[in-house]
Amino acid sequence: MSNTGYISPFSTRYASKEMQYLFSVEKRPLTFRRLWIALAEAEQKAGLPITDEQIAEMKAHETDLDLDLAAEYERKLRHDVMAYIHAWGDVCPKARPIIHLGATSAYAQDNADMIIYREALLLVRGKLARVMQNLRDFALKYKDLPTLGYTHLQPAQMVTVGKRATLWLYDLLLDYRDLEYTLSTLALLGSKGTTGTQASFVELLDGDSEKIDEIEQYIAEQMGFDKVVPVSGQTYSRKFDSRIMNVLSGIAQSAYKFSNDMRLLQSFKEMEEPFEKNQIGSSAMPYKRNPMRCERISALCRAVISNVTNTAITHSTQWMERTLDDSANRRIAMSEGFLAIDAILNVYINVTDGLVVYPKVIASRVAAELPFMASENILMAAVKRGGDRQTLHEVIREHAMAAGRMVKEEGKANDLLERIAADPRFGLDKADIEKLLDPADYIGRCPEQVEQFILSEVDPVLAKVQAIGGAALTV
Repeated sequence: MSNTGYISPFSTRYASKEMQYLFSVEKRPLTFRRLWIALAEAEQKAGLPITDEQIAEMKAHETDLDLDLAAEYERKLRHDVMAYIHAWGDVCPKARPIIHLGATSAYAQDNADMIIYREALLLVRGKLARVMQNLRDFALKYKDLPTLGYTHLQPAQMVTVGKRATLWLYDLLLDYRDLEYTLSTLALLGSKGTTGTQASFVELLDGDSEKIDEIEQYIAEQMGFDKVVPVSGQTYSRKFDSRIMNVLSGIAQSAYKFSNDMRLLQSFKEMEEPFEKNQIGSSAMPYKRNPMRCERISALCRAVISNVTNTAITHSTQWMERTLDDSANRRIAMSEGFLAIDAILNVYINVTDGLVVYPKVIASRVAAELPFMASENILMAAVKRGGDRQTLHEVIREHAMAAGRMVKEEGKANDLLERIAADPRFGLDKADIEKLLDPADYIGRCPEQVEQFILSEVDPVLAKVQAIGGAALTV
């Protein structure tokens, strides 16, 4: 490997080997060859003069790929698809005359892209399911552990650690459903010709529309698709790319939300991402445990989310039946979108596989805020003992404001409960008040919500995932 040229960080730091292969130098031309073999077989079935020997030669040399020769041809011809045709023709001299017969470049390029994008989406689906499984198990484990809930990043009513995890999980469930829908709508371009009219196939097959349709159907079946697009220009609509990127962006948005929440929780010391024995948190401050994995998720998510605009503009600016200003752009935007989301999910799997919870820190933070949250229950208990609700409401408010000033201005402990216990208007002593301070009494239906959500929404989806993809991850 040369150290004097640019190397993508996706290749060296972030994306998995399996996702990198889908966008590797050899994957696309090898997919071209699968498509050319399928085209030749379909045309032979339709009655064109293509011999078994020619098809056998193509199959025998299907993976005999000389990238240096193809590059040499491209320098000469200034056309990448024709370069691959000529390079393959050199090792398939008998088949050379019928390789790519009747097709245009988009037959190889667009069909190959759609095949690769589908494989990449399936890989994403498997990794997404792994994250969902991790969060499912985590949510159930901590469904009963009370913790401070936040609105405006200010302590509000309590939730549980597990209930909060269901919010992250639900976002991913919505992404999963979007991904499944998008997968179900993918279609090959098929063999549409230069402007989508199939004129070259009309000429080759003497206007036999039934045979032309059969060719497309055969190619789709051989590539594992159940349909081709019904109409097109030279290329498939770039709306497909935009929709795929929307799915990737949705996953990135969800992962970003999770990573930001985790960074805040790690700052509070309530939860932590995995931290390895010899890991260094800071080059200057040895005591630090930075949330570097979640920060990586956040950084990569921004790249994916911003890419949505790219694919939207590309689709919007395609002129008439096609223009080539999409080509260079798509090679970067689509491949890096997939590589980035793969990297995000790799880290997301790693983090959720080893989330650390600190119950004592959580309990301490709850105890500091619980007196304020318990004020309504204290008020009701005092009213039951004969107090006046309106008067006591104002008294509690005054005590709460005074206790708040003590905490914020003087840095002292929250003494709201002591103030109430000492106020004879409430008729409650400290023991009476402490009975009202079980955090479990303030979490509403959190445990039940976690169980119902997982049982009714998450488990049926995970049960459908036959194989959760992804090799062993090194982050």
